[in-house]
Amino acid sequence: MKLSKKILDELLTNAAEAMRNSYSPYSKFKVGAALLTKSGKIYKGTNIENASYGLTICAERSAIFSAVTAGEREFEALAIVFSQKDLGPLSTPCGACRQVMAEFSSPDMPIYTADLSTGKPARIVRKKLKDFYPYPFTPKALEKKPKKK
Repeated sequence: MKLSKKILDELLTNAAEAMRNSYSPYSKFKVGAALLTKSGKIYKGTNIENASYGLTICAERSAIFSAVTAGEREFEALAIVFSQKDLGPLSTPCGACRQVMAEFSSPDMPIYTADLSTGKPARIVRKKLKDFYPYPFTPKALEKKPKKK
């Protein structure tokens, strides 16, 4: 699925709004995400850090968990924004976020990443979930196989 420019702009705007609410006093790395559901609704998320780092949540999972809490289960696209001033390689979702995405999303779901260090989305990259996570652990792995006789 390829998004229209209007929908992509809306996702990036929502992700940027969410990024402004980031609680990232330790890493100083603010991230925002916006998730488009099949119903057409957009759910936002931001990273929320904790002094006990294991309790931190990423923007991507924050958006997904908000959507699931609202009863959504089918996702169309995800936009992730951050301010990466050093202009090195663009950041990508962490392994935990990739695993959660695999639980709820099609391998072909588009994921857009963008750098906001100039104040507006730049260096926008579109990839599919399967590009980030080619061998996911999914519910199918837990299905019982018939015993051979």
